[in-house]
Amino acid sequence: MPRRRILPYIALLVGIASLSLSAMFVRWAEAPGTITGFYRLLIATSLLTPLFIRQSIRLGRIEKKLLLFPLLGGMFTAFDFSLWNTSVQYTSAANATLLGNTAPLWVALIAFFFLREKIKGVFWLGLALALAGAALVMGSDFLVHPSLGFGDLLACAAAVFYAFYQLVTQRGRARIDLFRYAWLVCVSATIFIFAVNLYLGNSFTGYSTRAWTVFFATAVVSQVIGYLSVAYALGYLPASVVAPTLVGQPILTAILAIPLLGEIPAPIQWTGGAIALAGIYIVHQSHRQTREETPNA
Repeated sequence: MPRRRILPYIALLVGIASLSLSAMFVRWAEAPGTITGFYRLLIATSLLTPLFIRQSIRLGRIEKKLLLFPLLGGMFTAFDFSLWNTSVQYTSAANATLLGNTAPLWVALIAFFFLREKIKGVFWLGLALALAGAALVMGSDFLVHPSLGFGDLLACAAAVFYAFYQLVTQRGRARIDLFRYAWLVCVSATIFIFAVNLYLGNSFTGYSTRAWTVFFATAVVSQVIGYLSVAYALGYLPASVVAPTLVGQPILTAILAIPLLGEIPAPIQWTGGAIALAGIYIVHQSHRQTREETPNA
């Protein structure tokens, strides 16, 4: 296979692997989830700034009216990160990642009810499977301890905000190039999540050397490498290849969490997760459009 044809596949695998580590970074930081999210975005923004400047020189200024899209995208990203990062501190990494990646369900439902988009009949089968699987996962957590179930609910709420991000991005990316859109979203999200931390009274300093190392690592690995690699792959690979690979991210997180976090999912969680992923995959296929989707992490 020619090198140019291999690169998108490599980028997709690298991107999924990078995003699969997101939950681990949140745990390893041993800091409030919203703080980890803030530094992930702040550092990523700094790293992407030279790219933004280069693209702006090459492509010219962005129309002011178009800035509303990355502004809203950043706001939704900030709430997504705040809820999802916090969920990881209550529930397992596998559950948080699985439930956080139910965004395609909410995208389709929002598009159907509010934007009057048509969806295929098989979507409802996918939705039923995904909800049944999620119910198994969340129900088993609530039975073990309410805090686990609370974490699951936070991850689901994060997925709803990520769905709004995807819908806004679908429209914004039609007019703004990838790199500048990603930078503008990061800037907006950094400001909003900074405000969230102020509201919660979190300290921005006083963290261990390990925490600062993790902050930098999650920015480089999860935000820059993860998102840009998947975005690059989306530009070259068909949805029939990308969709099942994206669905595999929660599986990889669950596998990595065993040696890295010592978390071994119970049989009912594996079962519920498999059912939910099957449903999410069906939804991906039934609601396949030109919007750019990346896993939520």
